[in-house]
Amino acid sequence: MEHTMETVLFMFHRFAGDKGYLMKEGLKVLMGKEFPGSLENQKAPLAADITMKDADQRQDSTLNFQNLFSLPAGLTAVDNNYFVVPMKQKGTKQAELSNYSAP
Repeated sequence: MEHTMETVLFMFHRFAGDKGYLMKEGLKVLMGKEFPGSLENQKAPLAADITMKDADQRQDSTLNFQNLFSLPAGLTAVDNNYFVVPMKQKGTKQAELSNYSAP
């Protein structure tokens, strides 16, 4: 978990640069490079716009680190609902769930 937190921290600063925040175009680049599967599987063509609006708590069209940190949590929750919940509903054993690895 610590490694994951460090990865998210460095990822944000790599895309945000010296300014310390992301604008919509930067978010689109970040999502395309770091979450390509999530974007490819999105049914909404405006996924980055919707994500930006949801995460932009200050409503200033920028995302700071705290705003962006909710993005992986939200995508993980969506992936959980997409992959794990249907598997449990079909009666899949917990051992099979523990062997799952994301694409």
